[in-house]
Amino acid sequence: MATSIATNAWVDPRAEIDHEVEIGPFCVIGPGVKIGRGTQLLNNVTLMGNVTLGRDNLLYPNVVVGAEPQDISYQGGETSVEIGDANTLREGVTVNRASEKEDGVTRMGDRNLLMANAHVAHDCQLGSHIVIANGSLLAGHVHIQNHASISGGCAIHHFVTVGCYCFLGGLSKALHDVPPYMLVEGIAAKPRCINIVALKRSNFSTQAIDSLAAAHRLLYRTKVGLIHAREILQSKDQLTDEVENLLSFVEGQQEGKHGRGREVRKAA
Repeated sequence: MATSIATNAWVDPRAEIDHEVEIGPFCVIGPGVKIGRGTQLLNNVTLMGNVTLGRDNLLYPNVVVGAEPQDISYQGGETSVEIGDANTLREGVTVNRASEKEDGVTRMGDRNLLMANAHVAHDCQLGSHIVIANGSLLAGHVHIQNHASISGGCAIHHFVTVGCYCFLGGLSKALHDVPPYMLVEGIAAKPRCINIVALKRSNFSTQAIDSLAAAHRLLYRTKVGLIHAREILQSKDQLTDEVENLLSFVEGQQEGKHGRGREVRKAA
């Protein structure tokens, strides 16, 4: 398949485009853009600034990737967006390039689905196999781990980390880090139970699921505290790899500011 570029698309000659890319009508491609093989831009897609798209991505109408960060401290530095392979960005998705406060890159891994009008702000770091439903908003510096699911209309505070295999319920407001493997919802969002549907679909063992359920009860129901919870789980041979990951996540969360592990407390 040869590159297909609609006659009414505008592509800067300095853009680096693989020979198997489809660019539909009224797309605008800037000079700092790189597009990998098999990627399709349906129509009215805008790629601006330094943007790298990997292979086999599908971008629907009115997607905008690489616009300047919506951060008043941004001074025009050479920041960028890097997107991996086989991602789907539905209508109206926006992904802003990074500010100059971290490493200068907004990143997205592979095989993610961002539904219509989702927003990924500057300096966000998304893993792979993530689903973000319609109208959900990621503030700057949000990190989302692999296999997380975010329902529609959610708002995620800056510097929040969303753990792997979690589910954030619709219209939730995530002010604090979202623990892995949990179903979390509400305003403000809180862990309600383990995300058992995703765990079973992903072939987690019965021991792992039962151990995570026990950890949830200790941490979020009886609230025995992290140290005591670890002792109880160890005594019952329930310190699986998944539970260790959960406990480490919660420990980091508690060391951060306002329940956000990456927003470190300042010395008094």
